[in-house]
Amino acid sequence: MITLAHISDIHLSPLPRLGLRDLVGKRLTGFLNWKLKRHGELNSETLVQLVRHMQAQKADFTAVTGDLTNLALRTEVARAGKWLESLGDSRHVAVCPGNHDAYVPGALESAQEIWGDYLRGETLEGQAFPFVRRVGELAVISCSSAVPTPPFLAIGRFEERQATRLARILKLLGDAGYFRVVLIHHPPNAELQHPSFGLKGHRIFRQVVASEGAELILHGHTHRSSIHQIPGKNHEVPVIGVAAASAAQGGTLDDPARYNLFRIEKAGAGWQCTMREFGFQRLGNDIVMRMQMRIY
Repeated sequence: MITLAHISDIHLSPLPRLGLRDLVGKRLTGFLNWKLKRHGELNSETLVQLVRHMQAQKADFTAVTGDLTNLALRTEVARAGKWLESLGDSRHVAVCPGNHDAYVPGALESAQEIWGDYLRGETLEGQAFPFVRRVGELAVISCSSAVPTPPFLAIGRFEERQATRLARILKLLGDAGYFRVVLIHHPPNAELQHPSFGLKGHRIFRQVVASEGAELILHGHTHRSSIHQIPGKNHEVPVIGVAAASAAQGGTLDDPARYNLFRIEKAGAGWQCTMREFGFQRLGNDIVMRMQMRIY
């Protein structure tokens, strides 16, 4: 039996001290959005409590589906690197980047440099994504939908070349009998697409999964808890999103902070997988198990 924890949309706060040269282009609109709306909705105290509760579960592996930063300033990226170290050893933690981690050109490259092995694994053709991390019979496949975008857009992109590599990886791991969990920041299902913050290439992603199969897809980005499904090779594939890990109670924009814990084990020729969602309710100060659900 293997346990997998899923947390997303960290949005480490507060913002570092900013100079005028920091507030150029998209970072200016992002800073204003933070000051006017987000700074009261996302906070570090909530994140600390949630992570402490999650770490007490002693999961075998933790998946982080992006948005560790807000404006992707190098000081933010460095602080996120320290946060990852506090979360766990890189052998047991993997990240897929979010749009805020690639906020401006060059930001994702800084994250790859500073976060190091948290953003690395087995790859094909020497390309950074998708990369694979294996723990027993679990294979975690980290894709990237993170690209810099103009102001007021938070879209992601998933293109043909990455899709081709993902298809090969899914086939290889499927033939080898792994429980395949695909990480991507932006949700790939049709129900959650939007012109300003959806995933460009969501159809290509779904075509790959329909062709080669997967057991589970995890995402962030929406700051909402959600459960959908997309067609797979032999069965429907659950697509599960989780609320932002730093989302404060009483906020008007997001669900309160939560994480998911998956218990995965082989059952004959198939799998058993149970999901438990832990987090804050809209009322009350405790972190509770909000839901338990059998997936397989």
